[in-house]
Amino acid sequence: MTAPDTDRFLRDLHELRKIGQFRTGVHRPTYSPEDMESRRWLLARLEECGLQAEMDGIGNIIGRHPGPGPKLLVGSHIETQNQAGWLDGALGVVAGVALARAGLPVDVICFADEEGHYGGFIGSRSASGTLTEAEIDGLSNRYHGKTLRDALREAGLEGLPRFTLDPARYKGFFELHIEQGTQLESRGLQVGVVTGIVAIWQYRILIEGMQDHAGGTTMAERRDAGLAAVRLLARIDGEFPMVCGERSTWTCGRIALEPGAQSIIPGRAEVLFQFRDIDVPTLERMERTLRAIVQESNRRERCTAVLETMSRSVPAPCHPAMMDALEQAAEEIAPGAHMRMPSGAGHDAQYMARLMPAAMLFTPSIGGISHHWAEDTKEEDLAVNLRVLHRAAERFLASNQPLS
Repeated sequence: MTAPDTDRFLRDLHELRKIGQFRTGVHRPTYSPEDMESRRWLLARLEECGLQAEMDGIGNIIGRHPGPGPKLLVGSHIETQNQAGWLDGALGVVAGVALARAGLPVDVICFADEEGHYGGFIGSRSASGTLTEAEIDGLSNRYHGKTLRDALREAGLEGLPRFTLDPARYKGFFELHIEQGTQLESRGLQVGVVTGIVAIWQYRILIEGMQDHAGGTTMAERRDAGLAAVRLLARIDGEFPMVCGERSTWTCGRIALEPGAQSIIPGRAEVLFQFRDIDVPTLERMERTLRAIVQESNRRERCTAVLETMSRSVPAPCHPAMMDALEQAAEEIAPGAHMRMPSGAGHDAQYMARLMPAAMLFTPSIGGISHHWAEDTKEEDLAVNLRVLHRAAERFLASNQPLS
C-alpha cells in the first residue's frame, strides 16, 4: 500500500470542478449534459485505477476492485444543487478514487441524484434495492417538471439494468464530505468524525379560515388563516427550545396563503414544517410539543389547524469501530484538531448504513456555506482529511471486524 497522492487528489477535484463551472462553484443538475459529462469523466478515472467500472440505468456508477478478499465501499455523489458548490458530494467520490489509486481494496461508488432533483436519494435507494420501477414511473423534476423516465431516456440510460449492492462483499462504507456548517471552523478544528445522520420529521399544517374583504371586514370579525399560521409558528419557536436537543433544528420552509392577494384576507394557509435530531426520544418529545401547540391553537384561534405527518425518517448512527478508526487516524495526523459530531444534513451514508457498517468524515466548510457557489474548504484541510480517511480505512480493513 502507498500513501494517498494528495496532489493528484486535489488536481482531480479541480478538474471535475471545471465541468459545469458556475462562478467559483458548479451547476451540474442531475441528468443534465454537465452531469452526464462528469459521470463519463469519473468512469475514465475509475478505469485508470484498475477498477471495473460501470454506470447503471439510474445513473449510479461503481468501480469494482478486481482482487480477492474483503472490500470497503467508498463514495458519495457528483451532481450538484443549482448554482452550488464544487465539493458537496464530489469530495467523497474523488476521495474514493484516491484510495483506490493508493492500492486499497475499495469499490468506489457514485450515487445518482442525492440532491433530490427527481426524488429522495433515488441512487442510494436503487443501489440498496428499495427503489421500485413503479416509483420511477411517478417521479418528476421538482424545478421544471420533466419526468424521470424522460430524463433517463435523454441521458442515454433508458433500458440499462440497475445494480444492487451485495452487503456480503463489504466490511463497511466510508463517505468523506464537507461539514456544511460552522462547528469545525468556529473551533479551529480540521476533522469531524460523524457520530450519525439525523432523522428528518416533516409535517404539513393546514389552517382553514374565512376568505373576506380586507377593508370591509372588521378585525373583530376576521378568521385570518395567515395570521393564525404566523402565531402558531411563533409559538413553536418559543416552545421548542425547552424540549429540543443540543443540536436539534427546526424549519418552516413554506407558508402558502390562499388566495394570496393583497386586499383579500387569507382563507387558507399551508405550512410545511420540519425538525431534525439524531435522538429518537428527542424527536418524539418535539412531536408531542408540536401536537400540543396545534391543539392549543385550535382552542385560541377562530381558524382550524390540522397537522398532517408527511414523513418520519430514521436516524442512522455511525458504526462504533469505524468511528474509532477515524478518530485514531485523526489523532495521529491532526492531533487535537478533531471532534465527534452529528450530521445535520442527510447523506447517502444513511441508506448504506441499512446494508452495512457505515461512517462519515467531515472537513470544515469556510463560513459554513453550502448549496451555494461560494462554498469552499481550505486545500490543506482537504488533504488532511484524505490522509485521515486512508489511515482509518487501512486500520479498519486490518481489524477483526467481520464482513457485514
